[in-house]
Amino acid sequence: MAQEIERKFLVKGTSYLSMATKTIHIRQGYISRNIDATVRIRITDNEAFVTIKSRNHGASRHEWEYPIPVADAQGMLHECCDGKVLEKTRYIVPFNGFNWEVDIFHGTNEGLAVAEIELPDENTRFSLPPFAGVEVTGDPRYYNSNL
Repeated sequence: MAQEIERKFLVKGTSYLSMATKTIHIRQGYISRNIDATVRIRITDNEAFVTIKSRNHGASRHEWEYPIPVADAQGMLHECCDGKVLEKTRYIVPFNGFNWEVDIFHGTNEGLAVAEIELPDENTRFSLPPFAGVEVTGDPRYYNSNL
């Protein structure tokens, strides 16, 4: 069982664009939005995954992720996700020893930009990049499953 420790910030400005080393297009939907057991289907460019996440405890939660065939993921997004599919572009941005993920949302969430950092421990210290604004870790309004 994997532990995900993640902090989340609203994005300010566009400095992440010149800092990014990789861009990924993501489509994802939720089979379960239950706070105790979220089940997500995600397609990233040419790969697909099913991910189960437990309830958040601060900035951490348990996470299980498994690769699945892209065709199966497309079917699940269409048949099992109530027609609600998030689309976003993810920018991978290295900064002071960590890879930040900057998600720029499209469609009904157009204009929302969120930066996340995954940490090895909840007490890990890190520097904020110039694009990191207000912290929204733990704010359910910014959980992808609620968007």
